[in-house]
Amino acid sequence: MKTFIKNREDEKLCVVVEQAKVPGKLAFVMHGLGGNKDQGHIRAMAEAFLETGYTVVTFDTTNTFGESGGSYEDATITSYYADLQDVMNWASKQSWYVEPFIICGHSLGGISTALFAEKYPERIKALAPISTVVSGKISLEAHKLLSNLENLEEWKRDGVRVTKSHDGTKVKRLKWSHMEDRLKYDLIPGVNRLTMPVLMIVGEKDDPTPLVHQRILYDKLPGKKEIHVIKGALHSFYELQEQAELKRIVKAWSKKV
Repeated sequence: MKTFIKNREDEKLCVVVEQAKVPGKLAFVMHGLGGNKDQGHIRAMAEAFLETGYTVVTFDTTNTFGESGGSYEDATITSYYADLQDVMNWASKQSWYVEPFIICGHSLGGISTALFAEKYPERIKALAPISTVVSGKISLEAHKLLSNLENLEEWKRDGVRVTKSHDGTKVKRLKWSHMEDRLKYDLIPGVNRLTMPVLMIVGEKDDPTPLVHQRILYDKLPGKKEIHVIKGALHSFYELQEQAELKRIVKAWSKKV
């Protein structure tokens, strides 16, 4: 079922609900910066939960390349996290809603879902922050390495960074205010609240959120946890075999939690 709801800014949000034949288990899967609910790696994770009997909710945030409102250049952790909360508020009024539930997100979706889990740990059955942003400060250091300091200063000076999507089909304009907003967030201060089972996965060749960043969070998690590295994979698991491995890991974990 696909539906459109309104977020707190009165922008439309596209939400897809795939209901299990037997109700009682629920999972939310959230995309990352500039992503959407139909990307290969997002579908891989959604299908992993579907195949283990979960009702699955996916959605396009605002300010991305999807079916929701807004503009990519205005994307921030704040806007993505607010959209996640608005989807949760809507979901809580639906007949298929149950708590506790699994919450899973990639990259910017990863930090958004983990922030939600830190705020409402009693509502979360298990958490899967995949290739997650750990903190704005750590993320800024990665940007310095990837784009060099000169390019970073250029982005700050010009106010907008222009890049192309991985497949070359989209021109992506992102405001410097995105980075300023990102620096407000850090998962580490609230990590002790993440007592639920946690699954972490990262690509071997992930540059924006590399294994060394994931380890900073993983080592501080207080509960049952596991971490996997997918060989040869970049940040968004572009290859079909990488998506298959991602699905296999998520599916096996979802059976255990």
